[in-house]
Amino acid sequence: MRSYWAVSLLVALAACAPSATTPSTVQARIDTPVSFYPSEVGLEWTYQPQGARSNEPPYKLSALGTGSFAGEAALRFRFSGRGQDRIYYRRIGPDGVQLLGFEENITQTRVRFDPPLQEYPPQGNLKVGATWGGKTRFVTTLTVQNNARIAEDSLEYSYTVAGESEFSTAAGKFKGYRINLDLKDSAGQVERYEIWFVPNVGEVRTREGLLLVERNFK
Repeated sequence: MRSYWAVSLLVALAACAPSATTPSTVQARIDTPVSFYPSEVGLEWTYQPQGARSNEPPYKLSALGTGSFAGEAALRFRFSGRGQDRIYYRRIGPDGVQLLGFEENITQTRVRFDPPLQEYPPQGNLKVGATWGGKTRFVTTLTVQNNARIAEDSLEYSYTVAGESEFSTAAGKFKGYRINLDLKDSAGQVERYEIWFVPNVGEVRTREGLLLVERNFK
């Protein structure tokens, strides 16, 4: 069984045609400072696959504010575009960034991590050479039909801050951290992803290989 990250990657890169969920361009500009791990309501990030033309439909990540996921308070982030429409639920605080799970609006499914997946460490621990990770189980249910369970599996993950680098995308030039993510599913299959994270900006390259092309904040 492939990890959910691999499945999401294949779906995201295969869905190239515009759809009803294709996001509009960034509109509202936010000029106030944002946090180290940006999460303020109204923040928007626009992404394109590497090598995409500027007139191709983009992906957009939007910070929606607080909500509830499996009875826990969480911050909601919507990822949409090219046939994708997904809500991520995270905790962001002194312990870093933890992913509780996500909901797929199109397929009407929900994935919950137990324990939550640690995406980023506490702010002071994000430095070159830092590592973190763990093991989690993820349960997939339908958001209809009384949340019927349709799949369950385990996942091991490990993050390593490989170095500091300067990154250049259509959104500008940045200095941040190059992070490697290794995932191992229950069958022992290991996959590696690279993330570029810039403090007070967010991911300028996502684990799916999407590059930041625009944002609506400083």
